[in-house]
Amino acid sequence: MFQPRRTNRGNIGSAVNFFELVYHSIVRSVRKQHNNAFAAIAINIMQTVIFVGVFYVMFSVLGMRGSAIRGDFVIYIMTGIFLFMMHTKTVSAVAGSEGPASAMMKHAPMTTMISLAAAALGSLYIQMLSLILIMSIYHLAFNPIVIYDTAGVFFMMLIAWFTGVAVGMVLLAIKPWAPSFTQIFTTIYQRANMIASGKMFLANSLPSFMLAMFEWNPLFHAIDQARGYAFINYNPRYSNWEYAVWVGVVLMVIGLMGEFYTRKHASASWSARR
Repeated sequence: MFQPRRTNRGNIGSAVNFFELVYHSIVRSVRKQHNNAFAAIAINIMQTVIFVGVFYVMFSVLGMRGSAIRGDFVIYIMTGIFLFMMHTKTVSAVAGSEGPASAMMKHAPMTTMISLAAAALGSLYIQMLSLILIMSIYHLAFNPIVIYDTAGVFFMMLIAWFTGVAVGMVLLAIKPWAPSFTQIFTTIYQRANMIASGKMFLANSLPSFMLAMFEWNPLFHAIDQARGYAFINYNPRYSNWEYAVWVGVVLMVIGLMGEFYTRKHASASWSARR
């Protein structure tokens, strides 16, 4: 308590200390859903499996399988579901991370950047682990998986995650000022992406008047590009991953600026009446 704090750690020591704090915060964020970490991961896996199963049945019953890409139909569904889950779960995790007025910020080593990094990386860890487990089970038990460009699909997964972090950053900066609006908007954004993400159809098959309704969404571009990398016989013409990256960069800069401003002015007394 009365010992002087050591400040001469150097760059390497400070980096090691930062990543150690991030690691422990990631463990805390993963276990936040359930006391058992395995149960928290299993819940996410079950959500993804249910999504895949529901869309498989829906496409089969409605006779929409003919509009999909020639190839493994389950891979076609998974490329949409996995990127959708990656994006929306990351938005929810980052927007719901500890803010500047949180009780966790009373602990000296803790900062909002550590909380942000933990929420983003924790979401990435859970989604990637779920993806690997589901794909492995499908590959071993049902049908061998053949992906045209695995590195390209993985890169699109990272873009979906990055844009989710960027959107969550903006919402996190707004949350102390308008918590009810942020919660409602986050829910609306997640529900809207059920359709606006384009996971149920191909950009090449859309008429021009409908294409304009989806081009604003970076997740739409990421999913369509992922299918171009996953299937050798699909060449996306109306989407590009550069747009998604630039939207993510712009939103990230706005979110960091807003978070910095909010961190300097936020007060715990703001929520005293709520």
